Amino acid sequence: MLNLLEGFDLSEKPRRDAKTIHLLTETMRIGFYNRAKYLGDTDFVQVDLPKLTSKEFIKPFRDVINLKRATPSKDLGVDIVTRPEGSETTHFSVVDAQGNAVSNTYTIEALYGSQVIAPGTGFLLNNEMHDFNMNPGVTDTKGLIGTTPNLIQPGKRMLSSMAPTIVLKDGKPFLVTGSPGGRTIINTVLQLIVNVIDFKMDVQAAVDEPRIHHQWMPDTLEIERALEGVVPDVQMLGNQVRLVGAQGDAHSILIKDGKKDAGVDHRTRGAAAGY
Repeated sequence: MLNLLEGFDLSEKPRRDAKTIHLLTETMRIGFYNRAKYLGDTDFVQVDLPKLTSKEFIKPFRDVINLKRATPSKDLGVDIVTRPEGSETTHFSVVDAQGNAVSNTYTIEALYGSQVIAPGTGFLLNNEMHDFNMNPGVTDTKGLIGTTPNLIQPGKRMLSSMAPTIVLKDGKPFLVTGSPGGRTIINTVLQLIVNVIDFKMDVQAAVDEPRIHHQWMPDTLEIERALEGVVPDVQMLGNQVRLVGAQGDAHSILIKDGKKDAGVDHRTRGAAAGY
């Protein structure tokens, strides 16, 4: 941090001035980012202390400091910050060498599901039961649905938003997709398919494209922040809008001209693997 500050004349700035505080803040942010990235017990890990304490190492960080605006810590640490793995619904898409395709969305609902393990199985049972109507006959503007089709009944499966999808072309798998995300699953899959088929996007662009979600009730349109620029125009059309950070986790595979292309959803910690 002291090496970084050598590039600035602190003596010209009042100690309690906002610009001084800002520069010290940026210096601390950069220092602690590098601490998190490189430092550990040198009995166990190799730490290049001469490099880390050199004038050359810190220069690129000094050069990108904006004296008029704070650097978001998550942007500075984009190479090491990971999102937590979801505790509920998961989706994966698979295509093998023979062209067999699997789109699998599964869930135990809330954390640890029902917290019950069937004897001899080793896996947790879900607690999807609360996806049945909890208040029969009561449908409100907050999203509670109490209509007859989803009333609880022995042997009956509850309403679900899971939508593992395989799109066929000429009878063969063309697009394998799906997502976790509760009710947003349906709209995530909808937009992925529209992006590929109607907007002719490659599968990675289709996954990356910002998403929206409307579920009838509540009467609110959720828009990912990357689409923030269209919000005023959408509101002018009478929509109630709420900005959200991220929607879904739509890891997908496109099979085209005998080639398999993966669309990795960078909203989460997912990845693609091939053979």
